[in-house]
Amino acid sequence: MAFTLPALGYNYDALEPHFDARTMEIHHTKHHQAYITNLNNAVAGTALENQDLDTILKGLDMNNMPVRNNGGGHWNHSLFWEILNPENRGRLSGPLADAIDAAYGSKETFMEKFGAAAMTRFGSGWAWLCAHADGHVEICSSANQDNPLMTGIGCGGTPILGLDVWEHAYYLHYQNRRVDYVAAFWNVVNWNVVETKYNSAI
Repeated sequence: MAFTLPALGYNYDALEPHFDARTMEIHHTKHHQAYITNLNNAVAGTALENQDLDTILKGLDMNNMPVRNNGGGHWNHSLFWEILNPENRGRLSGPLADAIDAAYGSKETFMEKFGAAAMTRFGSGWAWLCAHADGHVEICSSANQDNPLMTGIGCGGTPILGLDVWEHAYYLHYQNRRVDYVAAFWNVVNWNVVETKYNSAI
């Protein structure tokens, strides 16, 4: 079964003024779609063709660069659109807030460290918050379209929050000001979705 582009569930302008509509439209319909098209081509006629994406990435031969790059690109962006959902964003609370406090002392310190992971990722990549089976959380980053589901990448565990720091994610609006883009991210995170993903991961 071919992989397909997931619907956002909200309009491209729903995250303005923080994430602009034009960037969102290009990012979703051009960049993400390209990863999906290339992924479908890469798995066609192989043993991976009928596997779900989580299974593919967790068992991936890391030398298989077409699937690594495009499978990662599809998975990463699918998570990104979900956690940006502007409806009923809620607030950081419950077991996830407790886990973040246990790991980082406070929400503010967590945000600082997550932002640092995004800012210090050289070139293109992602910053992640991952949940481990025992409930603890950990911040890391990865290059290009890699993610912690892949063997030996980042902090392991299950990514529950991700920030795309490829320039295509922000350059139309923020130009080279990645720091402003990272700061704007916190205005559009849907904590209800992140908390649901945390509960599922543990």
